[in-house]
Amino acid sequence: MDTKESFAVVTGASQGLGKAFVEHLAKKKINVILISLPGQNVASLSEKIAKTYDVKTHYYEIDLSLNENVMYITEKLNMSFNIYILINNAGLGGTRKFVDATPDYINTILQVNVMATSLMTHQLLPNLLKQPKAYILNVSSMAAFSPIGFKTVYPASKTFIHSFSRGLHEELKDTNVFVSVVNPGAMKTNKDVCERIEKQGFLGKLTLLDPNKVAARCVNQLFKRDSVIMVNPISWLVMKILPIWIKLPLMTNAIKKEIEA
Repeated sequence: MDTKESFAVVTGASQGLGKAFVEHLAKKKINVILISLPGQNVASLSEKIAKTYDVKTHYYEIDLSLNENVMYITEKLNMSFNIYILINNAGLGGTRKFVDATPDYINTILQVNVMATSLMTHQLLPNLLKQPKAYILNVSSMAAFSPIGFKTVYPASKTFIHSFSRGLHEELKDTNVFVSVVNPGAMKTNKDVCERIEKQGFLGKLTLLDPNKVAARCVNQLFKRDSVIMVNPISWLVMKILPIWIKLPLMTNAIKKEIEA
């Protein structure tokens, strides 16, 4: 296939894991479309990636928490580009007592994590199906494997992403579109995140990952057609082995320490 005129789409592309995805795709000479919230310097990043790796880049600044924006951007992408990779990386966390959460807080997490991922995939799937080979990677979380007090909505949304990805993989397994999901832990995206996670104690430190290493492994495993990508096998094993009556209070207490700190 002529990848010179085909593109990968990465949401949440301006920083952290999304930025790392963009760089590792570009290193493989894959053209990239960067989607980010406004005001996050995605224009300069897009230009830098294009010059550094000699690939074509485009960028869009848009808030994916609004369904009409998702419909708008996917229509624009379908009209303008051949898309053979979709990485649904955009996501929102959040740590607070549920009673103190505002309706907007709850709605935004669900809209970005659940609705934007579902709608982006649904609207771009016909485009992906037209390509000789195509790939979808959805970014879930280790939180998908356990509910957590003081987070409540976030783990539930990531459980949806994991289940959605596995189901879609099975549905599309006889097509040209391969679907994968990755469940990383917290990322070393900046000093504040590292300090916040370290306050959770041993469990937090165990899941703290380097986004560049995660992105590199994900891109490599995606092309090897790995449907569930593991980037932290130790924490994954702990989450799978521990019974819910142990890991639920364990993780909740870790988050409670973070709030109190």
